[in-house]
Amino acid sequence: MGETSDGSLIAAQSAQQGKIQSKPGFLERLFGSDAETKANGRSRVGANLPEINGHSLSPVGGIGNLNRFKVQDVALPRAEIISVPLDIGLDDLVQVFRENGLTRLPVFKETLDRPLGFVHLKDLALQHGFSNDKHPLDLSSMLRPLLFAPPSMPIGVLLQKMQTDRIHMALVIDEYGGVDGLVTIEDLIEQVIGEIEDEHDLEEDTYWSVEKPGTYLCLAKTPLEDFDVEIGFQLVDPKDEEEIETLGGLVTLLAGRVPVRGEVIPHESGVEFEILDADPRRIKRLRVVLPSEAKAK
Repeated sequence: MGETSDGSLIAAQSAQQGKIQSKPGFLERLFGSDAETKANGRSRVGANLPEINGHSLSPVGGIGNLNRFKVQDVALPRAEIISVPLDIGLDDLVQVFRENGLTRLPVFKETLDRPLGFVHLKDLALQHGFSNDKHPLDLSSMLRPLLFAPPSMPIGVLLQKMQTDRIHMALVIDEYGGVDGLVTIEDLIEQVIGEIEDEHDLEEDTYWSVEKPGTYLCLAKTPLEDFDVEIGFQLVDPKDEEEIETLGGLVTLLAGRVPVRGEVIPHESGVEFEILDADPRRIKRLRVVLPSEAKAK
């Protein structure tokens, strides 16, 4: 598979054979000492669940998902991985970070099946973002290690491995040593506590923002009724309004499936929906381009 940390894949595969340990760690800090994950996938959570942002966590799914779900269930498919070659230039690397709203990018040599590690936006900023010095980009000096995991590994095992090694990104490796997908620690935690809003997400009470005239950045959970008022016309036939309540629901219906990141879904009105963020189960963020702007592209 190329230049990878010695033993990383072997260690990850070996960890799959064991159970999630009960030593104090991320899960105990998050759910308290009453949170105990069973080997058969069931969980016992204390009656008094903690609150996050004033909302109580639901025990439905929750910790049980750590053994119920496999890495392949939550991984970003290979076709959707945003990665960069080792020899990328500084300006191009900055552009990739800017266009995709990511803070970590896998780095490869020649092909993604030869991963070298990942580059963090913070490291790039520290070396090149606060100086007028135009010295060449040395991406190899900024590489951080990746973890490697087989598709069948329980996500709880990988979560513990990430916590222990303090490495928050893993590539999913198939039986032939090729890269099959990508998982971050955020992906795993979201299976327990629900979606985590990051610095690139809109505020909780803001469903959309105007990127430029005629173009909106929207959360998939944007209420259709409210957005129709904003743009001045209806995107859904009145008889279907009770069935479709959000932009994400509308776009999924138009596509006939959950579309992938980067895909553009057209609407009969001329509106275009560009998927900015999605996982295999749902859309998260999208760009809405109104008809006049879509024709000008």
